[in-house]
Amino acid sequence: MCGLLTFLAPAGGAADRLEAVREALPCMAHRGPDENGTWHDDDVVSGFHRLAVIDVTGSHQPMLWGPPDDPDRYSIVFNGEIYNYIELRDTLATEHGAVFVTDGDTEVLVTALHHWGREALPRLRGMFAFAMWDRHERTLTAARDAFGIKPLYWAAGPGGIALASEKKSLLALAPTLGLTGDDLALDPAATQDYLVLQYAPEPASLHRVVRRIESGSLLTVHPGGTPSHDRWFTPVLHNRGGAGPAIHRRIADALRDSVAIHMRSDVPVGAFLSGGIDSTAIVALAREHHPGITAFTAGFEQPGYSEVDVAAETADLLGVRHVVRTVSAAEVMDALPSIVWYLDDPVADPALVPLWFIAREARREVTVVLSGEGADELFGGYRVYREPNSLKGFEYLPGSVRAALGRVSRLLPDGLRGKDLLRRGALPMEQRYYGNARTFQPHQLAAVWRGHDPTRDHTDVTAEHYRHSAGWDPVARMQHLDLFTWLRGDILVKADKMTMAHSLELRVPFLDRDVFEVARGLPTSEKIVGDVTKHGLRRALRDIVPPHVLHRRKLGFPVPARLWLRGEMYPWARDILRTSGAGHLVDLPAVQRMLDEHRGGTVDHSRRLWTLLVFLIWHGIFVEHRIRPETTLAAITARGPQ
Repeated sequence: MCGLLTFLAPAGGAADRLEAVREALPCMAHRGPDENGTWHDDDVVSGFHRLAVIDVTGSHQPMLWGPPDDPDRYSIVFNGEIYNYIELRDTLATEHGAVFVTDGDTEVLVTALHHWGREALPRLRGMFAFAMWDRHERTLTAARDAFGIKPLYWAAGPGGIALASEKKSLLALAPTLGLTGDDLALDPAATQDYLVLQYAPEPASLHRVVRRIESGSLLTVHPGGTPSHDRWFTPVLHNRGGAGPAIHRRIADALRDSVAIHMRSDVPVGAFLSGGIDSTAIVALAREHHPGITAFTAGFEQPGYSEVDVAAETADLLGVRHVVRTVSAAEVMDALPSIVWYLDDPVADPALVPLWFIAREARREVTVVLSGEGADELFGGYRVYREPNSLKGFEYLPGSVRAALGRVSRLLPDGLRGKDLLRRGALPMEQRYYGNARTFQPHQLAAVWRGHDPTRDHTDVTAEHYRHSAGWDPVARMQHLDLFTWLRGDILVKADKMTMAHSLELRVPFLDRDVFEVARGLPTSEKIVGDVTKHGLRRALRDIVPPHVLHRRKLGFPVPARLWLRGEMYPWARDILRTSGAGHLVDLPAVQRMLDEHRGGTVDHSRRLWTLLVFLIWHGIFVEHRIRPETTLAAITARGPQ
């Protein structure tokens, strides 16, 4: 796991930008503290920070590689892991006579790209973001893995184009790219989307000029040219894979194989463990290969907000060592500015808080952790996926009646039982479902966000994905939407950013090519059965996961933000509002009234308050430059690039 930065000059002279790239590199030194380096020719400057996991003493980057007649044709920087690199290396040696001088996956990747071109990408089992310069064709090629596990940002200006693992490095390189203050202004659409969804959806970021290469996509550009984007992978859930014991065996076999290949490492490996089925399955299967694996769990002192007891029971039954990190409100308030700095863009998911602390704890003992992200999207794990059944009765009502029920719902007070059911039942899926986060309704946002655009709606983000899934089963459509929005916008962002902040590599065996091939064909009967989610996965794991976890309801790192904001966090939140310089964007007195209402217990504003507070902290760091969080940047900058 690493951090990359590549700059492409529009018309030569890249060597003159070498120092600027070196100065921008330390912003992501936490992604790779083991070594760093740069390479350049007249067109390109590449920089790299490495976390050495495979072939620790070799596979240095930037890596130069080429065929025997042109040995320095390619320069590549690559963040991630290709887990089937051993098998690919053997195939390349057999089919093309390839000879390898390192024992790592970077050389395998560039060799595969040389011989197979873009067709190499579907053959990779792993997580990746890379930028490869072809000196012969004078083409820069960059790509991300199928699900967007690893990030890759880009920005372009009159001074050139640059790509990086972290947006901070691109912002630092803005003068070199010829970007002005207007270019770096907030993107109003992305900001409003954040307030509604609690994340900025790809390909946008909150800075107008900085974009992300989308998951499963490829970017190519020549010096001085316009980048072209192409999708090399689109997940399709076709629901034609059968049901019953045979498919359950296929699920178990695919997941067991995935965990085995994800265990490949030359450094210590651990695993995150919650009280749920997903992480428990990963730990149980990892233990088959490494009985001494350590499981790490985060929790809180508040009753009902901790899965520590369940995780401890699981660890005891599996016979694995268990490390627990209990997090206090005071620690959260102290750490949140640092957390937001590492995020690059705000993500208002409180679940990233325990992830931050348990990642720091795990890094004391291991360099790699396995985790259960992706299981819910692939196997139908979210309780909201039961909604097509629970709202089915509304489909039999005439359109005029459904519309009337929708009007009635708007007249009911917020928080009244049944209000949201009426509102959602009155709407077609394309309008009612936009992911797991439902933060601000339009009228709520208009009351606090001064730049509210009433013409922009969540359907501006979701419509394309719904068009692609037209005609699919309703649950599959919801999964498809989440693969393109919630998973890559929230789940994988917090997983990557919170672990890499502590130089810890997180691997996600559920988001594997072969696991997806099994999951994509599951019928709805293997996802939702009555009140039970992930039915097929649960059946597949009967002999792997302890019974006390197998049918346990999903909690998902619950965070007591609701209680904290009524108690010890109230003065902290009030001070954020009092000192914020974002009053031209946010109606701060209105937010203070929300905070007071929440403290009084009359209304639960916790999710909306958290979303706004995280944004205000982000604005104080990246726009006002008033908040200077404690990070490793000062120490790294003092040491300088090597």
